[in-house]
Amino acid sequence: MSQPNPAGGPLADLLVIDLSRALAGPHAAMMLGDQGARVIKVEAPGQGDDTRGWGPPFVQPDGAARESTYFLSCNRNKESITLDLKDPAGAAVLTRLVRHADVLVENFRTGVLDRLGFSMARLQELNPRLVILSITGFGHDGPEGGRPGYDQIAQGEGGLMSLTGSSPEDPTKVGVPIADLLAGMYGAYGVLAALHERHRTGRGQVVRTSLLAGMIGVHAFQGTRYTVAGEVPGVAGRHHPSICPYGLFSAADGMVQIAVGSDRLWQSFAAAFGVDRPEWARNADRVADRDAVIAAIDDAFGRYPRERLMTILAELGTPAGQVRSLDEVYDWEQTRSQGLLIEVEHPSLGALSLPGPPIRYDSGGLSRHRPPPTLDQHGQAIRDWLDSIDPPD
Repeated sequence: MSQPNPAGGPLADLLVIDLSRALAGPHAAMMLGDQGARVIKVEAPGQGDDTRGWGPPFVQPDGAARESTYFLSCNRNKESITLDLKDPAGAAVLTRLVRHADVLVENFRTGVLDRLGFSMARLQELNPRLVILSITGFGHDGPEGGRPGYDQIAQGEGGLMSLTGSSPEDPTKVGVPIADLLAGMYGAYGVLAALHERHRTGRGQVVRTSLLAGMIGVHAFQGTRYTVAGEVPGVAGRHHPSICPYGLFSAADGMVQIAVGSDRLWQSFAAAFGVDRPEWARNADRVADRDAVIAAIDDAFGRYPRERLMTILAELGTPAGQVRSLDEVYDWEQTRSQGLLIEVEHPSLGALSLPGPPIRYDSGGLSRHRPPPTLDQHGQAIRDWLDSIDPPD
């Protein structure tokens, strides 16, 4: 166990070893670091995490090493040490780290850790209290358990792309690597549950998830449309398949989204915009006649500029919103008020603004954040710390 993080946080007394790379595992480890855990990221010498080379865009001030914005997105609140795990010296350092860790995160292909001498059984032998998070593409076992996992492939194989797009001929991926991110989020959630159980049993365990599991985990009502009702959902496009009107509509000078989630909301909305027809009084009837309802609302909205339309919708109590670009999101005072943009001082890039953690606490949260590390930035300090608590033989 590490010394408590002086910056605080609910997980301030935990030590996490992050053996993962790319996004799913690093995102899970970053989530734990955001809550105060000490996260030591183990990287390959010379190149480090794959995402250090994923770009452009890269950032490279005069005289500084080049940094990838992709890497910066998923590695805040971590330290970096480089270890060659095929070399006995590197494996020995990892062995010492494992003995003191609470959590280890890995997303190697099935069998790779075994070949490196760090099978699940060996890790648990080294530290019976260790919670191991193992993230794979399609699961660690089963007929396709060994398949490599990449986000867009998982979005397709996991059905999400069949629900996203403008038509069945236009399957579309989500604009962020959502399969990776969800696997990381589910993984962090599983780690916290396993740590809670450890309080009762005194033992850690292996937590497993995958990109495929993350995709199926968010099917929600679309999944039960098939498993319960026998319907195979298709693309939802701009509009909700089970609620009408709920989607994206055209104002005179832009786009507006509305969510009329009840027949009570529909009554006041429909009267205000002249679409209050008796045959559309119930949601099920509106869903059945969706194209006509959408056309009528688009026609009504087309008479108003977006700003005026948003004012009217607010006065009606109709849930509504714009479609903001990312610059508008990060410049929005509401985003900043929620702590969703943080400032850190990077060792080579200087002052950076980063997207912040999506969880806040009334008390006990992390008081300050650490920037994503440069490669092997903390290598010697970590070795010195190990020597101070566990002198080498």
